[in-house]
Amino acid sequence: MTFRSLRLRLLIAGVVSTAIALGLAGYGLTVLFERHVERRFDAELSAHLNQLTAHLERDASGQLALSTQPADPRFEVPLSGLYWQIVHEQNGTVLRSRSLWDAELALPAEAEVDDAIHHHRIPGPGKTQLYLLQRRVALPARMGGGTARIAVACESSEIATAVHEFALDLTPLLAILGALLLAAAWLQVTVGLRPLAAIRTRLAGVRSGKTQRMGSEFPDEVQPLAQEIDALIDARDAELAKAKTRAGDLAHGLRTPLQVLQAEIERLAKDGHTAAALNLSTVTRSMQGTVERELARVRLASSRRASEANVAAVIEQLARVVQRTPDGERLDWIIDVPPGLTAPIDHDDLSEAVGNLIENAARHARHTLSVTGTRSADTVSLTVADDGTGIPEDQVQEVLRRGGRLDERGSGAGLGLAIANEIAESWGATLTLENTRPGLAATLRFTSAKA
Repeated sequence: MTFRSLRLRLLIAGVVSTAIALGLAGYGLTVLFERHVERRFDAELSAHLNQLTAHLERDASGQLALSTQPADPRFEVPLSGLYWQIVHEQNGTVLRSRSLWDAELALPAEAEVDDAIHHHRIPGPGKTQLYLLQRRVALPARMGGGTARIAVACESSEIATAVHEFALDLTPLLAILGALLLAAAWLQVTVGLRPLAAIRTRLAGVRSGKTQRMGSEFPDEVQPLAQEIDALIDARDAELAKAKTRAGDLAHGLRTPLQVLQAEIERLAKDGHTAAALNLSTVTRSMQGTVERELARVRLASSRRASEANVAAVIEQLARVVQRTPDGERLDWIIDVPPGLTAPIDHDDLSEAVGNLIENAARHARHTLSVTGTRSADTVSLTVADDGTGIPEDQVQEVLRRGGRLDERGSGAGLGLAIANEIAESWGATLTLENTRPGLAATLRFTSAKA
């Protein structure tokens, strides 16, 4: 696939959008988890803070003291990461946990005495960063009055570590989710583009003649395209039908005068005017070639419709006509075509192709002309054979070329076999010539015919 591929563009867009969505989701989940961890730490530190506040009292010397130390053993372990500190703002008395060792926390100042818990991040022992909860309280008269700041802190790295571990655990899940989303995107693109593949298949069927039109079995988004294609085919068929009719009228209008002219040329030749007859014959043959060439051009330009011709009916009609000609009257005819045999070709095109083959065989046959039709699997074969002299093997292609005549006698334009070959090719069939000793067998083969 190249970047011009719609499938590739949609898949790239899916990959990019999925990556952005997963990145934002991962960031958002991490932030939410960090807030969750902070709330958990808040609950734990708040419990310690409430204990400290409840156990605060005045000792015998009149100084602030704790009646009971907090229960968490980490407060007793130096630099454990969990600390508390109480500061009497009037006399500067400082109470602190054993875990601080010889360090003292620089507690932030609070503007109000509201007993509310305030959150701060401050430097801690050993260049650590602390997450601190602090409350500023008013001391009762029995404790000497004044205000005090009570604080509990833990290392921020504990929160960062928890968030980091959560992110590591989240990454595989996001990767799996990303893979599933990409698979879903691929499936969506495949299903979404399937109507376009159906359009291509149906167009190929129209071009090959298997179907005549696109039809209406498409999604609403694609159906207008199919309708426009059908309309275009209709317009083209109409124009080609008009052109074929005009060309046919022209050919029929010129054919009779040309036949009369050919008869006069033969009469001149019999009267001894050989040179004049030869010159006129050359000109007449050129005119016939032009007419036949224009007819063939219109025929080959026509669309290949889903047609089917009755081979037996075509052969019967052609035989009746050719048998009345001077060449046909002198021959024995052998016709072996099954009554129900059909071929995937237009009736008129089959008549013209086989007519040229029969006329050519009648002109060269000595005693017998045979027409045989057979079916084998999905192939229909139609053979026209004579018992004439045949043609040299190295000149087979010559007789299939327009105007390629090996026999200069007679009035033909040398287009019969070439026209039959062009008709066969326009319908996906083949025409083969084979010397049968004696004679020549011309075989038309059609494939994909209906059984």
